[in-house]
Amino acid sequence: MSNTYLLGIDVGGTAIKMALFTKEGPMIKKWSIPTDKREKGSYIPDDIERSVIKELENERITLEQLEGVGLGVPGFVDIENGTIEFAVNIGWRDFPLAKILSKNLSVPVFLDNDANLAAAGEYWKGAGRSAKDMICFTIGTGVGGGVIVGGNIVHGVEGMAGEVGHITVDPFRGKTCNCGKTGCLETVASATGMVSSVMEKRENKEYPTSILQSTSEEKLTTKEIFEAAARKDPLATAVIEEAALYIGLAAANACTLLNPERIVIGGGVSAAGEALLSPIQKYFQRYALEKVAKGTEFVIAELGNDAGVTGAAWLAAKSLGILPENH
Repeated sequence: MSNTYLLGIDVGGTAIKMALFTKEGPMIKKWSIPTDKREKGSYIPDDIERSVIKELENERITLEQLEGVGLGVPGFVDIENGTIEFAVNIGWRDFPLAKILSKNLSVPVFLDNDANLAAAGEYWKGAGRSAKDMICFTIGTGVGGGVIVGGNIVHGVEGMAGEVGHITVDPFRGKTCNCGKTGCLETVASATGMVSSVMEKRENKEYPTSILQSTSEEKLTTKEIFEAAARKDPLATAVIEEAALYIGLAAANACTLLNPERIVIGGGVSAAGEALLSPIQKYFQRYALEKVAKGTEFVIAELGNDAGVTGAAWLAAKSLGILPENH
């Protein structure tokens, strides 16, 4: 067994997931704690510290054996300074989380956006392994993503690279996005966007449907939408087709620019599998350059909720120069 370890942390709006990895790469333990958002998230560093120390003690591992920590957070981050510039769901603004944890745990802590690290996790140990370049689309409540080129996360000059959910796909009739723009991919292709589309089309009586016979409007999820589409429900089919069109269009434009080897589709909506992937690929083939389309493989993400902590451990290993694989 390894004498030194890496810790991956994925901070979410409701839970903070953590996982311990050997220096060689395998995950040996994972756990989570609730996210305490009181006082603008000021208790979170102490909560993480206490939990880490407790779990290390349970494994009979000392803090001195912890070689590095990777940390994924939602929102805008200053990677160089280890600061969260703004995390709306938690309340952080210019919050030096990495510096606080590094001081308290006496270990190097490396910070990045959670969507970037979910992509890195898939790249290292999931559906993206063996690919040199890949783009990840994470389709859940919103649409996130990450771009890996040559084994590195692409950040851009302001750290905003990989914001695939805010690619404009409908500039003329598009809905207003939470980011302030209109026509973003997230407004039509996220779980929230698809449920919203069902309600709008149902209200406008655009298609016949039985989609709300077994569930209420408040409880409707994409799972019910895909189940209805499997029964040939016209409204559900139309909504999925529309979402797939826009994802395929966004992916085609991104791939025309970057020409990656692989597109990984993750997030909760990806549980639909081929029912989502197949129509996306159809529209991708329509909008991408022929040679680009020929060289790009679409796959469903493999790591689920472990993607973030795995990517965080990858970040620690890569930052310390001890990455155990070519990735």
